[in-house]
Amino acid sequence: MALTLGQYLGSIRLDRKMSLRQVEEATNKEVSNAYISQLENGRITTPSPNVLHTLAEAYGVDYITLMQLAGYLPAASERPDQARHGRAATFAEHNLSKDEEVELLDYLQFLRTKKRT
Repeated sequence: MALTLGQYLGSIRLDRKMSLRQVEEATNKEVSNAYISQLENGRITTPSPNVLHTLAEAYGVDYITLMQLAGYLPAASERPDQARHGRAATFAEHNLSKDEEVELLDYLQFLRTKKRT
């Protein structure tokens, strides 16, 4: 079963260990903590693209993914030419915890330095 927009936003927020108020602050109070709560609980299912863009920046996630989950754009599975598969899906941002992302970036930096020598 696919995640709803609210479930996705909630999982990202919890993964980032952020409170609703911290997200509100991260959006420069453009999105209130009450609004975020309503999004996560499914009371609001189609926020404006501006709100989605603000949340994408605050969470450091892909804006297109949020637009797809909100129903503004077709899902990647509906566009087979652009769908991720194999290794790309494994390393997609939403499949990694923050710690895993940091470790991967550190390892990538190590590999790049190693190639220079």
